[in-house]
Amino acid sequence: MANYHRNNVEHVVLGHHHHQHHRSKATSVAGGHFRLWQSLSVTSLRRLIFDAVSCGASSRYAERSDTSSERHQHQQKQQQLHKTKPNSAKSEKLSDLLNLAEVEADAETKKKEEKLEELKSIVKELQKEEEGKEEEEEESMKRRREAASKVRLLAKEDLEVRGTLAMLGAIPPLVAMLDETENDVDSLVASLYALLNLGIGNDANKAAIVKVGSVEKMLKLIASPDGLDSSVSEAIVANFLGLSALDSNKLIIGSSASISFLVRTLQSLDDKSSPQAKQDALRALYNLSIYPANVAFVLETDLVLFLVSSIGDMEVTERALAILSNLVSTREGRKAISAVQDSIPILVDVLNWTDSPECQEKASYILMVMAHKSYGDKQAMIEAGIASSLLELSLLGTTLAQKRASRILEILRVDKGKQVSGSYGLSAAVSAPICGSSSAKPGDGGRDCFDEEEDMMSEEKKAVKQLVQQSLQSNMRKIVKRANLPHDIVPSDHFKSLTSSSTSKSLPF
Repeated sequence: MANYHRNNVEHVVLGHHHHQHHRSKATSVAGGHFRLWQSLSVTSLRRLIFDAVSCGASSRYAERSDTSSERHQHQQKQQQLHKTKPNSAKSEKLSDLLNLAEVEADAETKKKEEKLEELKSIVKELQKEEEGKEEEEEESMKRRREAASKVRLLAKEDLEVRGTLAMLGAIPPLVAMLDETENDVDSLVASLYALLNLGIGNDANKAAIVKVGSVEKMLKLIASPDGLDSSVSEAIVANFLGLSALDSNKLIIGSSASISFLVRTLQSLDDKSSPQAKQDALRALYNLSIYPANVAFVLETDLVLFLVSSIGDMEVTERALAILSNLVSTREGRKAISAVQDSIPILVDVLNWTDSPECQEKASYILMVMAHKSYGDKQAMIEAGIASSLLELSLLGTTLAQKRASRILEILRVDKGKQVSGSYGLSAAVSAPICGSSSAKPGDGGRDCFDEEEDMMSEEKKAVKQLVQQSLQSNMRKIVKRANLPHDIVPSDHFKSLTSSSTSKSLPF
């Protein structure tokens, strides 16, 4: 088609050229070419030229289009190829990870199954042999002792194992061993420590151990006429400590003879009890004294006397004060503490232990409750010089100790018109007179009685104020020295505020 149009155009151009430059040639030749020129109108000529040009351009565009399309398809194939390779690699990696996880899960499951079978076997060994099966007593005891040792070891640090062993029934045969192996110290120690480890961090196990009668069997061992081996005694103390941590066990253990046994262990003067056993006994007594109903059982012993006498021994002082803090919450406990000779001065002295803030906090709590509840104890505190210790503690103590010291100062200032300044030669415990009664005649001494009461109250305030100010002045240099303040310091407004009157009767902190 393109050749055809080119030829036509060539004829037209040649005809036109020949017509212009060769007019003199033969008419036949010139006429032929001229006729071709005339036969093509202007419109036809334009169409021929347009078709020729369009045909050539279309061909060239088509070739370019084909080339571009092929290149685009090639690029798409390359991109798909590149995409396929990473996706394929990722799929293979994910598949490997899934397979590995499945293998590990299978291995973990198998390991757990083997562990479970091992625990079942141990619990079975704890049981007595079935009837009809012959086994010597010595062999049976040895087998059960070894099984108890395994339970002790496995339950020592694995919380899950403790629960599993309890569910498999390990607790009843271990408790039964306390009776059946009474004369075998090694078996007793193994079973006691196995029970101890089963109860660590597991309240359900603690309750189950007490429920099957372990406390009674332990007390039976304690009461044995043949005496108790020290290793067995320490194991029983440790069990009482662990079991008493559960609130539901406190009354069961406290109402038995366990408290007196713990007190004897604590008071052991022949060094039969190890330091660890004494610490465990103190902690167990603290747990039991939390329950108010157990206070009466504690007071049946001479524990309070021992605790007050032990204050000063830094190995036991803090725990001793903690137990006294529980006992002071009851009326009987406060009476028992007050009855111990020099108990108030000893407790007041603890307020000055600046290197032991925990002891200061506990001693201030005991004194605060006693001052709040007992008038006689307030007098003993003043006579022991508590004011200066309280002032120092209210400035230099911990936040809790400061609050308690301030509260004791408030209690000591005024107590419903009763005077508490016997140490300064003032009348002791003078009650305010009753005025305005039916026996008083109107206008006949009623006002005088009121004035007398007002004078008495003002005298009391002056006495307490004088007490505090004198104590403050006598101890000022010591307080300044401990606080590292300038020696020429004068009492601040904070000191003066401590001497202001108050009738607050709020409950202790």
